[in-house]
Amino acid sequence: MNFVAIDFETAKYSKESACSVGLVKFRDGEEAGRYYSLIRPPKLYIRPDFTEIHGLTVDDVRDAPDFAGVWQTGALSFIGGMPLAAHNAAFDIGVLNAALAWYGLPVPPLKYFCTLALARSVWPEMESHALGALGQAFGISYNAHNALDDALVCGKIVRLAGEKYNCRSLAGLLKAAGVYMAGL
Repeated sequence: MNFVAIDFETAKYSKESACSVGLVKFRDGEEAGRYYSLIRPPKLYIRPDFTEIHGLTVDDVRDAPDFAGVWQTGALSFIGGMPLAAHNAAFDIGVLNAALAWYGLPVPPLKYFCTLALARSVWPEMESHALGALGQAFGISYNAHNALDDALVCGKIVRLAGEKYNCRSLAGLLKAAGVYMAGL
């Protein structure tokens, strides 16, 4: 169970507007490291309704590095070649791809999978598979919409799914759940 859980928060609806990233590395299903950074979005603006969700303001990100700086000086090396896990991967991987394109950065040959799809497969009886609902169902208290906390819960969901299916490998878990890896 080796992977890196990833979560972004954005400043507005456009996906290149990442304003924070959280990464949590898991080795053998156990937390093995954390990486968090605020990100100065391309336009120094955060929608007030987005601030209400994640709590970040322009003052918080004003002096933060831009995405290129975060990616090149920490995030990419933290990930290494490990697969990414994201809850509603379409969003987070969409943010990653949009930010890479915005800054003209090469797209690394990373694989990823969606923990929302995993949760729907493993716990079909649950009414909601939103990260907050899963956290509540499994007694995981955390600060929702904080990129690092969201990434940590995402990773814990993978571990819990592995326990339910008695799988020790990520490949075995994804196969058992009918969830597939995709590539950037």
